Amino acid sequence: MAGKTIPFILLGFVDMVLILLVATLWFHVPLKGSLLLLFALAVVFLLTTLGLGLFISTVSHTQQQAMMTAFFIMLPSILLSGFMFPIENMPPAVQWVTYFIPLRYFLNIVRGIFLKGVGLEALWGDVLALLIIGLTLFTLASLRFTKRMG
Repeated sequence: MAGKTIPFILLGFVDMVLILLVATLWFHVPLKGSLLLLFALAVVFLLTTLGLGLFISTVSHTQQQAMMTAFFIMLPSILLSGFMFPIENMPPAVQWVTYFIPLRYFLNIVRGIFLKGVGLEALWGDVLALLIIGLTLFTLASLRFTKRMG
């Protein structure tokens, strides 16, 4: 499992550095909060999304099935995360579904740190939700992974 996740963690950090550089240097968006806290919480988000990817790979029988499942999950996740449309403007049933989308919490974290300069004391709810989702996904993926290997 580590062999599957470590390259993607490194790739995620490279992407994050590039996005931070573009945001601050090209678009002149000031980073008001802690860069260290942003990177630390990005690790939590990366582990959550990698846990989802590992879980998808363990329930899929073919690469095509894994890709279709990931597409089926990721596109609605982006649309329902609050990135494109405010969650408050969504129907109540859809708002309830967004509580299971990790990107919803990470967007709150990024907005809080980057734009508002808040610390962990203001973000603990989002961090806790990400940790719960991430640990659940990694646990399910590891249980399925060991079953397939054994």
